[in-house]
Formats: sequence, structure tokens, C-alpha cells
Amino acid sequence: MRMLGSVVLFMEALVMGFALLLVRGHHTHHAVLLGSILALILLVSPRFLKNKKGWILGSILQIAIIFFGIEISIMWFIGVIFAMLWTAAFFIGKKGEERAAQIRAERENQG
Repeated sequence: MRMLGSVVLFMEALVMGFALLLVRGHHTHHAVLLGSILALILLVSPRFLKNKKGWILGSILQIAIIFFGIEISIMWFIGVIFAMLWTAAFFIGKKGEERAAQIRAERENQG
């Protein structure tokens, strides 16, 4: 679960970096500052995925990415895609971790 969530957040940070290149030439300094802060938070946030608060932070960041579409219209679409990936990372990762725990328990019972 943490691994998939971390990958989604890291990829979003990269996309925000590229989005900042688009914002830099055509938008205000406020948009560049907001995008830079968002990209930095996305880079740091995987460290907090150890507990529920980190996942809440990640979910808030998904909303922020979508609303960055106010500055760059394509971010509406990209933000929704990343939000779906974030949701998938949560549910698929949770199932994967449950299955891994089940396999470890079976091995301990056999050994």
C-alpha cells in the first residue's frame, strides 16, 4: 500500500515539475509559487504514508492537484487520473498487504 502510494505521489511531483515549466512563462508568480510548494510537498509526503494521517495528506494533495487546473487547464484531467491512481493504490495495496500477511502466516504455521 505504501509502495504504490509513494509511486503515485512521486510521479505527481514530476508532473508538477513539468507543469511549472508551462506556468512559468504565461502565468503569475503566485501560480509558480503555489505549484512549487505543491511539488515540494508531493516529494516529501511519501514519508508520512506509514499512518492514516499520511493518507489523508495524500488525499488532500489529490484535490490540490485537480484544482491546480485553474492555472493550467490540462491539470483538471491529469489530476483526475492521478486521483484514480491514488484510490487504486489504496485499495489494491491494502489487498496486497493482506495477502502478503496471509502468506507469511501460512509459512510460519508450516515451519
